Parts: sequence; C-alpha cells; structure tokens
Amino acid sequence: MQEFLIAAKPDLQAARENWLKMLAKERRLSGLTVEAYERDTRQFLHFLTSHCGGAPGITDIANLRPADLRAYLAARRKDGAGPRTLGRGLAGVRSMLRFLERKGLVNAAGAAALRAPKQPKSLPKPLTAPDARRVVSAEEQLAEEPWVAARDAAVLTLLYGAGLRISEALGLPASALAAPGDSVLRITGKGGKTRLVPVLPVALQAVSEYRRLCPFHLDPAAPLFRGARGGPLNPAIVQRAMRKMRGAMNLPDTATPHSLRHSFATHLLGRGGDLRVIQELLGHASLSTTQVYTGVDTARLLEIYDAAHPRA
Repeated sequence: MQEFLIAAKPDLQAARENWLKMLAKERRLSGLTVEAYERDTRQFLHFLTSHCGGAPGITDIANLRPADLRAYLAARRKDGAGPRTLGRGLAGVRSMLRFLERKGLVNAAGAAALRAPKQPKSLPKPLTAPDARRVVSAEEQLAEEPWVAARDAAVLTLLYGAGLRISEALGLPASALAAPGDSVLRITGKGGKTRLVPVLPVALQAVSEYRRLCPFHLDPAAPLFRGARGGPLNPAIVQRAMRKMRGAMNLPDTATPHSLRHSFATHLLGRGGDLRVIQELLGHASLSTTQVYTGVDTARLLEIYDAAHPRA
C-alpha cells in the first residue's frame, strides 16, 4: 500500500480504504475481485497524479469530468490494456465513485454516463467429453508420487464432475464428503452465494482414494487438499499440472482447470440438461451468464453440420 500513499491525499486514501472494506465485508465480494478493484483504482489514482499535476484528493475526484475518465481509458489502452481490462477498471472506478457519492462527497453522474469499452464476444472453450475424461483420470496424471497423482485427479474431477471453480474446490474443508453417504457439497461461491452441488460417484471415489493415500493428517476443519509440504494446495500447482497434461495429451492452450467447469456446463446442456438447473449448479446469479453455454452448444452443432452435411 506504500505505493498508494504517494498517489492520494489522506482524505481520499481513507475513503478508498473504507470502500474496499465495504466491498469485502458488506457486499462480500471475493478476495480476488476486491484485489482487482484495489489494483485498478490504484492505477487510476496514479494516472490522476500525473493528469492533475499532484496527488489527488476528494476535491479533485469531485471535479472529474467524463473527458478525464476518457483520458484515463486512453492511457490504459496505450499501455496495452484490452477491452475486458478497461471495462473492469472502469467498473472499479465507478464503484468507488458511487460509494463517495452515497457519502455526499462527490457526484458520480459523469462516470455513470461514460460508455464502457465494447467487449469482444467470446464463447467458453470446453474440452471434448473424451478429453475431459482423460484429464480427470488418475491413470493419466503425470505426478510421480501416487498420492499427488490421486490429489490432482480428485481436484480435476470435482471441477469437471461438479462444476466447481478451482478456488471452491481448494477451499473445501477436510470434513467435506468424509462421512459415508455424503454426496452433496454446500459451496459458498462469488458474492457469498451458497449452493448445493451433487457429487457423482466417480468424484466421490476420486476423493476417497486421495484421502487413503494422503500422507498428512486431514483435520476436519483444515483444507482437504494439501500441497507437498502439507499446507493448503496452491491453485498454481493445479494449473501447472494441467499445463503438463496439456502438452502430454496434445490438448489446445484453452485446456485449463477452468475449462473443465465450462465442459461440465456444456456437456450437461448438450445431453438435455435444463438451463435453470445448470445455473444453480454453477452458482450464477444471473441466467444471462449461463446462457452463453447455449451459444457453445449451437456453435458445436453448426461445426458438425458444416463438416458432415454433403451439401454444406
């Protein structure tokens, strides 16, 4: 935070800290989202320091015009930021300004009137069903230690078999799926939204095998998945394992741990799954977020049609 102390006057620094605390405690945004907003608004304040000729305070924020915000976006674009990064950065700035407006300190109308950069349309890139089954198979894991291979298989199986985010899988306590007959997970996802997720027998078996081979004591309140030294498993370890498998299996660069979650939704929809049910399983707050998978399914149908139809 030392970098930020140089970029803002004490009144704005204190207000921004209160805003970040509100996001975490009251709105219960995920740690990664709060971290992204902190970083984006820090970059904004550094821009204002140069743009305004000195560290900004609340008075400077109150006097912002749409032209100043457009200049910020132009500077970020010049530095190589893409439309998604710019959109998220603008969302963070708007959120902070709305917070200050509710405190009676600024008028956020200028920021609200500014149009966000147009976002490119992109569909999730799922794996094929055979590739997804290979990725989650214990026999296909590349780790030399049997317990590590079982661990990686269990994590990846939960991503594909239950549609979990990697943070949700690695956040599971050791008490999860520990009792005989346990086959449902209570997951707290983004924004503190809680959902119940049924777990397939193959995933239960993968977790059970990991428990059997894990060399560490799995205290019920401690994390279920452990790193090589017994601490909580870092997401980067799972991502690295997936990169190795990607090379070994000749999979595309889009084959990531998160693509298994996409595959979960796409394959369910392709087999006739109800969109509302898939929304609940994924923990999406809005159905429009889930509807992107209908585009994936349609795209696959068109691909098959073009490849197979004799008049295509």
